[in-house]
Amino acid sequence: DSFDILGDGVKELLVGRDDGMIEIYTFESADEPVLRHDYALSESIASIQGGCVGKDGYDEILAATYSGWLTGLTTEPVHREGGTGEELKLSQEMQNKISSLRNELEHLQMKVLQEREKYQQSSQSSTAVSSVPSFSVNEKFTLNKDDASYSLILEVQTAIDNVLVQSDVPIDLLDVDKNSAVVSFSSCDSE
Repeated sequence: DSFDILGDGVKELLVGRDDGMIEIYTFESADEPVLRHDYALSESIASIQGGCVGKDGYDEILAATYSGWLTGLTTEPVHREGGTGEELKLSQEMQNKISSLRNELEHLQMKVLQEREKYQQSSQSSTAVSSVPSFSVNEKFTLNKDDASYSLILEVQTAIDNVLVQSDVPIDLLDVDKNSAVVSFSSCDSE
C-alpha cells in the first residue's frame, strides 16, 4: 500500500512480506526507496493497508496475517507524560470497558473448559470416532539465488510438532534466524 504514515505530506510505501516483515520505505531521492522502519511478525502477511482506524488524528498500519489475525501499528504515543506524583486516573467509561472485557474473558475461559470436558467425555466413549481435522497448509519452496539454497516455508493454523524431510540425495540443512526448530538427522535404508 502507499500511505503517508509519517505525516510529512509524501506517501510512503508499506510492504508486507511472506516472512512476516512489515517495512516502511520513503522516497527521499529519485533513485531508490529508503527503508525507514520495519517490524517483524511471526507469520506471513496476506494484506497491508494504511489509514486512520482506532483513534482520530493517529494514523495506523493494519496487516492481516495468514491465520487471519489483524495487527495494527499506530503513530499514537505509547507513553503519556504526567505531572510529578500524579497518579493515573481512569475514567468511568474506561473502568466499565475493562470490567466488561474481564467478564467476557472469564466467560470464554469457562466455555473452553466446558467444551474441553465435553470432548474428553465423547472421546472416551465406545462409540467415539476419531478423524484427522482438515486445515489448509501454506507452503513455499523457493530458490535463493544469492547462495544457491532453497527455502522451505510451512504455515498452518495449528502448532507444528514435526516435519519430516526425506530425500534420495544428500542434503545440507542451513539454520536461519527465524527458525525455532530442532534439527535431527537420521540415515535411511536405501531399500
